[in-house]
Amino acid sequence: NEDHAAVVGRKNLFVTTFPGDTTASQVKELREEVTAIVRSAKPGDEVLLVLESGGGTVTGYGLAAAQLKRFKDANLKLTICVEQVAASGGYMMCCIADHIVASPFAVLGSIGVISDQPNVYERLKKEGIEFQTVTAGKYKRTITPTKKVTQEDLDKSKEDVEDILKLFKGFVGSNRPCLDIDNIATGETWFDQDALDRNLCDEIKTTDEVLGQFVDNGYDVYSIKYDPVKEMKPPSLLPSFKADGNNGIIRSMVRYVAKEVSSELMDMNSQASTDNVASKFRMEDPSNTAGRMQMKLDSDSEDLSQFFKNF
Repeated sequence: NEDHAAVVGRKNLFVTTFPGDTTASQVKELREEVTAIVRSAKPGDEVLLVLESGGGTVTGYGLAAAQLKRFKDANLKLTICVEQVAASGGYMMCCIADHIVASPFAVLGSIGVISDQPNVYERLKKEGIEFQTVTAGKYKRTITPTKKVTQEDLDKSKEDVEDILKLFKGFVGSNRPCLDIDNIATGETWFDQDALDRNLCDEIKTTDEVLGQFVDNGYDVYSIKYDPVKEMKPPSLLPSFKADGNNGIIRSMVRYVAKEVSSELMDMNSQASTDNVASKFRMEDPSNTAGRMQMKLDSDSEDLSQFFKNF
């Protein structure tokens, strides 16, 4: 009975990961993992998130940060460990934590907003191509790839970016009040001790050391990962076709292909419209600090693709 009571009284540490991409698509798994932890945890339990992200869309990382706030609402202490980079939207998630631990030489910061768009108006004009867009609403379309950009368009886009930065700064400042937000929210990034000196993190340690401390302090450590069951479908190489009346099997196949192509084009147009809104403004590290700062013996062998990955 005493042994059972000791086991029941032990605290739990729930560990999960977030290897974020530019759209924070991993939030689909994160929300399920947060739900599982919140419903399973008891008073005194804690959460550790291993975060790796250079940021991305405002909407994606705003939702990811909101998911982490659910831990605070449930009175669960959250520790976030940064192994390599937590920049821009990634740091937005970080500031939710009660305790931020960064590995030596991890990159933190890049609190800023970016919006960029290629423009081919002049080239289209040379080719004699005019792209017509009908809109309702003065600012429904400002900067697009195919229209001539005016100073008014640029001013409006700049205003939008500044408004998002104000929200970003307010969010970070309210969740991590120890930061000198006006001096930190410059788009710069910092490594190691420089990040610690600016209160971007609370401790310099590896994730392994942090986990070891929890074990030494008597915590039971559980790794949490959402792994949905994939629906198994019977294999099918080709759809079945029937000859109907005067219509032969060839016509049936043509109708099938036309229907599939039409459906695919509609999906692409719908997705493009959604993605354009979501990806117009991004909280990310455009300089790719983690990839740009490399320590190599042979400088001639440096991988130039790192410099162009955001183009």
